[in-house]
Amino acid sequence: MPPIKSSAVPEGVYGADATSSGQLKTGIDHYENFPVASVLCPPHLRPAIAAIYWFARTADDIADEGDARPEVRLNDLAAYHADLMATAAGLPASPQWAAVFQRLGPVITQFALPVNLLADLLSAFEQDVVKQRYASQAELLDYCTRSANPVGRLLLHLYGVHDETSLQESDCICTALQLINFWQDLSVDIPRGRIYLPAEAWATHGVEEAQLLALDGSPNAINLIAACTHSARATMLKGSKLVKKVPGRGGWELRLVVQGGLRILDKIEALGFNTLQQRPKLGPWDVVVMGWRALWM
Repeated sequence: MPPIKSSAVPEGVYGADATSSGQLKTGIDHYENFPVASVLCPPHLRPAIAAIYWFARTADDIADEGDARPEVRLNDLAAYHADLMATAAGLPASPQWAAVFQRLGPVITQFALPVNLLADLLSAFEQDVVKQRYASQAELLDYCTRSANPVGRLLLHLYGVHDETSLQESDCICTALQLINFWQDLSVDIPRGRIYLPAEAWATHGVEEAQLLALDGSPNAINLIAACTHSARATMLKGSKLVKKVPGRGGWELRLVVQGGLRILDKIEALGFNTLQQRPKLGPWDVVVMGWRALWM
């Protein structure tokens, strides 16, 4: 189930080639934490998942990679959105991203994909170009409803799972994965100017913006990160019943996705919650732990 890396899609939703470290390598040196589109994925769904992945991954790169000015990124995302709408209408996309939409078009038709969910992802990428601070938890969660939750809903659509309870559980898992990605990547995102820790939480814990920009792991900052980490774990656990509703091998893959997120939270805690100065990663032993825990879900 869901993150692609960057701020907009939780890290590790669908993957590509497995590496010896237990991570997944995609695109241009992108690494994902959680297993997706693996051997556990039903073969008939792999092309569809790959097409959705490359659609989102490409948009993420437009928003986040290189040194283009914000206005250029926004113009390119608008053109990318226009190509999505054209493809959904059965019209050809522009040559620039033709390879992406030539793969996505048949998937939209075959599975009657909800195009609004794909558009929601682009909305989140556009927001990432212009928004670098979040005033409240509610504001951050609103972002997650577009940056992360559409991924899970698209995958459930492919698996034929449509009931409202399952969709809500999927939203919990995807939101948790996005938040885990944020709290894992503080040492990466903050130097790039992005602070996803909500400003209202800074005030609650007595943390100043200048401290965060300096990556100052003060006791107050550690308490702030710990509180956010505990909240993400509770959200993940709230959605975890979904693993028993996704049929066949897809359900087992989802178990590993959930356990991957929980394992990152374990590693954040093992660092004393100081991800301002170190980014935790999954290694081979973590994959063993995830597999064992998945058996008992």
